[in-house]
Amino acid sequence: AAPTVEVWPERKMPGKGASAPEAEVKRNDGFHRITNVSRPTLTLFPAPRKAGAAAVPAVIVCPGGAYSYTVIDKEGTEIAAWLNSAGFTALVLKYRTPNNRAGALQDAQRALSLARERAAEWNIDPQRLGIIGFSAGGNLAAKASAPLEGRSYPAFDSIDKQSYRPDFAVLVYPAYLDDKAGHTAPDLNLKAKIPPTLIVHNDDDKTHVVGSKVYDAALTAAKLPHQFQLYPTGGHGYGLHCKGDARVWPDDTLKWLHAVLPTLGK
Repeated sequence: AAPTVEVWPERKMPGKGASAPEAEVKRNDGFHRITNVSRPTLTLFPAPRKAGAAAVPAVIVCPGGAYSYTVIDKEGTEIAAWLNSAGFTALVLKYRTPNNRAGALQDAQRALSLARERAAEWNIDPQRLGIIGFSAGGNLAAKASAPLEGRSYPAFDSIDKQSYRPDFAVLVYPAYLDDKAGHTAPDLNLKAKIPPTLIVHNDDDKTHVVGSKVYDAALTAAKLPHQFQLYPTGGHGYGLHCKGDARVWPDDTLKWLHAVLPTLGK
């Protein structure tokens, strides 16, 4: 079983939790959706380790679910297994739901700091720690890399002395990146120190692809390092199960990651 750690110490979590016990949202597709999360966790999936090997890059994984729940396997543990196969350690974040965007951002920032605090123990490189998110999780990854106000909660321990910023970000069919009026969403700060970012989307995701196009244009105008991988077809919410043109996104993402990683920390 993969080790799981609490994101927050007992009675130290800022903001609020859910008003009901944690539960699964039932669907008939075989995937698991978790809601009413009041105790956020990080589940560690270490990359295969060779004796004497150097610390490896790592990625915080943020599943989607419209901020109502997290699809913890399709956009979480399955993504972790894929990252492991490519030599990355993955940490799947079960963030606060439902409808708790402020709490989710606090959880993501704390998770980044926590991973750096335990980098030696987990054999990860604290200067090559990124974030990947899907749909609402892609929105969360974007906000973690372009925060409005720095850390979104008061620092209170040694973990919070570590950086809360990702070194790179991958946004896969991200949601809520625009304001529906042609501008980036007001909770994204284009003046932040945004790290190298990959946006993955497809044109037939009519609800959310506009936001990715707006964000891409904004990053281009700000001359911030990024790439927009836009495919014709794929739909939404596919994880590693896409049947459209976007099915090649995992291979294209690994190419981008291998190009970006050598530039980090320089």
